[in-house]
Amino acid sequence: MSRTPRTDATSTPLYQEVAEKIARLIEEGVLRPGERVSSLRRVSEQHGVSLTTAIQAFIWLEDRGLVEARPKSGFFVRVPRPVLKEPMMARTPRAVSEVTVGALQSRLFEAAMLPRVLALGGAVPSPELLPMVKLNRILASVARRAGKSGVSYDMPPGTEVLRREVAKRVMNSGAMLLPQEVITTCGATEGLMLCLRAVTVPGSVVAVESPTYFGVLHALESLKLRAIEIPTHPRDGMDLEALARVLKTRQVAACLAVPNFSNPLGALMPDANKERLVRMLAERDIPLIEDDVFGELHHGPHRPRLAKGYDEKGLVMLCSSFSKSLAPGYRVGWVAPGRYYEQVKTLKLTSTLATATLPELAIAEFLATGGYDHYLRGARAFYAGNVQRVAQAVAAAFPEGTRVTQPQGGFVLWVEMPPRVDALRLQDEALAREINIAPGPMFSPNQGYRNCIRLSCGVPWSPRLQEALQILGSLAKRHLA
Repeated sequence: MSRTPRTDATSTPLYQEVAEKIARLIEEGVLRPGERVSSLRRVSEQHGVSLTTAIQAFIWLEDRGLVEARPKSGFFVRVPRPVLKEPMMARTPRAVSEVTVGALQSRLFEAAMLPRVLALGGAVPSPELLPMVKLNRILASVARRAGKSGVSYDMPPGTEVLRREVAKRVMNSGAMLLPQEVITTCGATEGLMLCLRAVTVPGSVVAVESPTYFGVLHALESLKLRAIEIPTHPRDGMDLEALARVLKTRQVAACLAVPNFSNPLGALMPDANKERLVRMLAERDIPLIEDDVFGELHHGPHRPRLAKGYDEKGLVMLCSSFSKSLAPGYRVGWVAPGRYYEQVKTLKLTSTLATATLPELAIAEFLATGGYDHYLRGARAFYAGNVQRVAQAVAAAFPEGTRVTQPQGGFVLWVEMPPRVDALRLQDEALAREINIAPGPMFSPNQGYRNCIRLSCGVPWSPRLQEALQILGSLAKRHLA
């Protein structure tokens, strides 16, 4: 039977007694940072108190920074914020650059394929984090029901059921799309390539974030395009004042950005900046290629808005995929290219002709039945906790003066070490110890950021991961000796 909360002003309130017992478990390490605390109902039963008292106890713990609530997931022991400063926003050259990162990218991917290597270099979720069993079951069911259509080409724009589900999801992020405005692609990479091909010619200049995802740079390199780097803040994204100055002096064919949780910084552009970005490009009739591949993996309670939601002229070409959030190997993505729909649809035919039919149908069913939303709730909570845990380990192991980002979504960390640390040398030394990392020069057309690395937090925490971060820190310190 539950007890009635005390009203004697001289005694400790019952909810505080309960809260202090839980606090002691946290202080003594019985409940560890990032670990889920018992549910409200379970605490009520364990301590013989009312549900109201249990709620008050958790409010007391939350106010003191001991636990944190995660939407639809419960309460978790709060992971202490790492005692590290954020990286500085780099000053980037205003000169237009040829892009040469392909060799670095190939080296990273080759290392990731080696057996026994701990893959901290690629922004790819570990398979054990994905709903493999459910997806495979759906895929098998879809294959039985699809019959001949399952082994036939699904010509552009792609399967209607998936395009319809995509249009529904986009509504949750402040934009409106019709299924007939969407084209399915072989991952977001193909979507980005198609958009670039639709709006540029060899030699064209594309404005990109700095640092930016090396896959974007490799796409520019393969299409013989040139890049101009725009400084990017680790929290707020692309510096729009710097972009405005570039637009006044340079002929820019397109701007490619990741407003929601950029890669590698994890920056989230404020909504007012997204609106301004779309407007300032629209004034010059410059298309914005918006990559939203991490948009669903927000750490906070709400999915951020899309820049596409501010598009009035059809100049925003929105690209995304399910590779980071659900199934990398299915290679299912999509693009909503606005006024460039017909060009992109035609280019798709000369690129991969069609997207694989069965994976499209399986993902569409997973979305339609609510499985995706259920999975995402757990995935977001995991990534939020793991990003903080890895950052904390970096704070403890890396050289003094190291800075690290504090992303609000996604699962990558950008680590800026003291200037004397050489990221390319560190990559070699780490690989010799079966650890793969992404060195900073991969994220700049000029191969800058030589003292920076990107780490993936899409790997579950384990003794091996903890040891790997300690090894990386020790190796980095040797560069300073």
